[in-house]
Amino acid sequence: MSYLFNTPEQQQQMLQTIGVDSLEALFSTIPTDLRLDRPLDLPVALTEMELQAHFSKLADQNVGPGDRVCMLGGGAYDHFVPAAVDEIARRGEFYTAYTPYQAEASQGSLQTFFEFQSLICQLTGMDVSNASLYEGGTCVSEAAFMAMRVTNRHNRVVLLGSLHPEYRQVVETYLRHLNCEVVIVPSKDGKVDPADVDAAMDDQTACLVIQHPNFFGTLEEAAELTEIAHRYGALSVVSYDPISLGILSRPGDYGADIAIAEGQSLGTPLQFGGPYLGLFSCSEKFVRRMPGRLIGQTVDRNGKRCYVLNLQAREQHIRRDKATSNICSNQGLIAIRAAVYLSLLGKQGIREVSELSCQKAHYAAEQLSSVEGIDLLFPERPFFKEFAVSCSEGADYLLRKARQAGFDLGPELSRFTFVNNPESYQTAVLVAITEQRTREEIDRLVTTLKA
Repeated sequence: MSYLFNTPEQQQQMLQTIGVDSLEALFSTIPTDLRLDRPLDLPVALTEMELQAHFSKLADQNVGPGDRVCMLGGGAYDHFVPAAVDEIARRGEFYTAYTPYQAEASQGSLQTFFEFQSLICQLTGMDVSNASLYEGGTCVSEAAFMAMRVTNRHNRVVLLGSLHPEYRQVVETYLRHLNCEVVIVPSKDGKVDPADVDAAMDDQTACLVIQHPNFFGTLEEAAELTEIAHRYGALSVVSYDPISLGILSRPGDYGADIAIAEGQSLGTPLQFGGPYLGLFSCSEKFVRRMPGRLIGQTVDRNGKRCYVLNLQAREQHIRRDKATSNICSNQGLIAIRAAVYLSLLGKQGIREVSELSCQKAHYAAEQLSSVEGIDLLFPERPFFKEFAVSCSEGADYLLRKARQAGFDLGPELSRFTFVNNPESYQTAVLVAITEQRTREEIDRLVTTLKA
């Protein structure tokens, strides 16, 4: 949008319309110590030609995962994105289509979201999926709220200590001013003890939130933990890695009530942190309590197949104060990317990506632990594609040595706050290996670190 300025005359007209005499009166409610009482500290103005050159120099400082060897983890991963994903998702019909708020949204967009929902249900083994949420973190809090509505228990939720720390912080922020206790079950050696979970549960708990594989990359006893949740009448909420379902049991297979995920790994590049995609699916009996919107298939008056927004229980529609969520939008374009990616790969393709990531990660873990001063943080725990290593010289030293050789590892665990924060976490970093990494790259990293 072009820059729009206001003349002094126009400013005065607006002030008169809202009933104040001056700009000073308009801003009088803002405390003086919060107001800027000096000109903005801006450099000398540049010409258009100089400004373009300046921004080009700044842009040259950006380094993407394609410029280096990316082994970064912590919730966003460098999986391969087929060229067809970009080609299809960037078509004008999808790229410029309005988010389907209204029933008159285009049939093409609605059909695409319907296919997306169907694919997520096949992937997770769940009954129904919505047309996406913002990203993985807010999915956890939305699942907690949904569990409260389903169970009519509004005062207690239990989270595993191995849940992504930032997801936990989102939940705590959402619930901070509500009369709801957030109980964290500490993790021990990379996973939680089911006995500790059982001790934390009671008949007032709305849900148990499980991440599997967890933040450290290790596997939880998801089926056993789900059974514990059900024993107390609580819902089992499972946060999963979409790629892991190529070889791990699906949440629906072991009785999860709500399955949520960060969907970035399904056809969306890292792109400096977003936008990403929230996946949200559940059992059919809870569908009317689900946040967001649901696309359905029906027939028109001529008997032809068509698609509609058949569940949109949010405040902008009929539910008003009884809305299930105040979510204002879905991630339509990113959901389309996920649908294209899943369609291209199919069941066999997802399994192959999953197997390659798992096999290469285990090879990398074995080789890295052979370097003097580097050890697996949880050597006895099974993992999928991500693992934590500790360095006797410190996490910063390991990251710096790898970075100098063109490898990006991390993040370091010291960045995050955990319920129990062992000293070993201060020297540990996460390493994630996807199907894109090669044996030559892994061996080159190990050789560099040994040197």
